[in-house]
Amino acid sequence: MKTLIVIGYVWPEPASSAAGSRMLQILAPFISADYRVIFASPADESAHAPELSQHGIESQAILLNSSTFDDWIREIQPDVVMFDRFMMEEQFGWRVEAACPDALRVLDMEDAHSLRHARHQAVKQGREVTSADWQSDMAFREIAAILRCDVSLVISEYEMDWLTSQFPVRPEKLLYLPFMYTPEQGGHIGTEQAFQQRSHFVSIGNFRHEPNWDAVLQLSQLWPRIRKRLPDAELHIYGAYPPPKATQLHNPKTGFLVKGWADDAATVIRSARVMLAPLRFGAGLKGKLAEAACCGTPAVTTPTGAEGMYGNAVPVRVAASDDSFIEAAVALYSDSEQWQFLSSAGPEAVIERFNEAQHQRRLIDGIHGLIDGLERHRSEDFIGGMLRHHSMKSTRYMSQWIEAKNRLRDISAKNEDN
Repeated sequence: MKTLIVIGYVWPEPASSAAGSRMLQILAPFISADYRVIFASPADESAHAPELSQHGIESQAILLNSSTFDDWIREIQPDVVMFDRFMMEEQFGWRVEAACPDALRVLDMEDAHSLRHARHQAVKQGREVTSADWQSDMAFREIAAILRCDVSLVISEYEMDWLTSQFPVRPEKLLYLPFMYTPEQGGHIGTEQAFQQRSHFVSIGNFRHEPNWDAVLQLSQLWPRIRKRLPDAELHIYGAYPPPKATQLHNPKTGFLVKGWADDAATVIRSARVMLAPLRFGAGLKGKLAEAACCGTPAVTTPTGAEGMYGNAVPVRVAASDDSFIEAAVALYSDSEQWQFLSSAGPEAVIERFNEAQHQRRLIDGIHGLIDGLERHRSEDFIGGMLRHHSMKSTRYMSQWIEAKNRLRDISAKNEDN
């Protein structure tokens, strides 16, 4: 039996975020392939995280800047170690290499953090993103983590192209892995609920994710103009972890309703007539739009929101300006023929683009191919080897310094108690 250890930035919360759902999607084919799967994280426990054992996954709490991790992983000697986001590779990559040099090291990017960050900075400065924005501290860190790992899972075809065209990343170092749905999941098929049976707009997204919070602020500016033309419509805003500044926007008189946590995202999406997602920046794929398509709920979004989602078959309306967003929202809410066309197209697009069997097979075949040819793969990767050279291991030395400092602090506290 092979063993996979995932080092998670947070514990997966599939009901709170697309990232949490996707993590369980990624682990499912390993379980089906008879892997022992262990999810380890230094994060605090979460009330919204499921019991991983019910999914056939073991869980393990680990510490940052502690050699206890080295002892633990050295004893297990996993075949594959997956880092959930580049920050975990920075913290634990050198420890994994030292304790388990033969383990395949995989980075699950979730999305391109440096791309999202660059777009956010450009939005705040009121300008377009330029190639100069890739020369950022976050880009240096994230691309270095990609190059140090044996392979990185990339959620978007757009980001596959971006990584190989803008940086010295070989295609052999990347594996395309988007969302994954079965035909049954792709057919939440909300089309059995006809246009007239649905009402109101919906928006959904974890409030801790900056693009989602920015989208809510955008909606607070756009909604009065939509409401003026559709006076009976309401906007229902859902998402985990709403801060007080979000709940303060709640205004029943204007139909702007901040509802917070949704026990079942599919239910609230399926009951709405139209989803609104005015995302001004971001990266990766948008779980809310995939879920809306599954539910047969047409959506209005931006070019950033639609990026990488559906290829040429786009079951959403894409608006590049505030005026066009408002026009698209009003038209889609009012036009039953347009609504029905997009509602029917959604589930079909999900099944075509995000077929679970196809992408699970690509993942497992890719991982096993790399395991079998790991020595050759690494011998052809000069840049990755260079970045793992001892002279480049600033993260390692910083972590060891912190560990030594903590040890001295504990000894000092113990002596004071005595």
